[in-house]
Amino acid sequence: MKIYGDSNSGNCLKVKWVSDYLSLPYDWIEIDTMKGGSRTPEFLKLNGAGQVPVVILDDGRALAQSNAIIRYLARESDLVPHSPYLAAKMDEWLFWEQYSHEPYIAVCRFQIVYLKKSQGDLDTDKVKRGYAALALMEHQLHTTRFLTGSSMTLADVALLAYTRVAHEGGFHLDGYASVRRWIADGKKALGI
Repeated sequence: MKIYGDSNSGNCLKVKWVSDYLSLPYDWIEIDTMKGGSRTPEFLKLNGAGQVPVVILDDGRALAQSNAIIRYLARESDLVPHSPYLAAKMDEWLFWEQYSHEPYIAVCRFQIVYLKKSQGDLDTDKVKRGYAALALMEHQLHTTRFLTGSSMTLADVALLAYTRVAHEGGFHLDGYASVRRWIADGKKALGI
């Protein structure tokens, strides 16, 4: 398998972490998105949307979108609950991550780290929604060790990618003890 990804992207790191956790062999092909690496004609043949990550499976088929990729790679592993209900709860968090977490936490981080904006220049609505996402996670993680219960799932991997670096986007985690504990547990479980 080949993984085309940018090491600075949490979405790409999700795929790497799941592959490493499951001991799946792969070749990592670094794509520098800040220098247009995902917009070259060669890359656009792999993914016409011009986004990383993309995996090329051993049989040559391509698969894009980080959560679809990790869902495929881990489909028969302990990262996907055997209970249909808990698997659906995991999916609920995966969908929420892309719609209600990543657009705020990751975007604020991108603007500060890569676009060199000051924290005061961030869209206040994005900051507000980022804190709302952290508050929802704190509420859940106050009652369960991981997002769907006592075991780590793909939901934890997906949300760990950007939550662990939320401070780089100006988000302070001082009032989020359960989230901080969960970050430490997740990093330990994944060996990162």
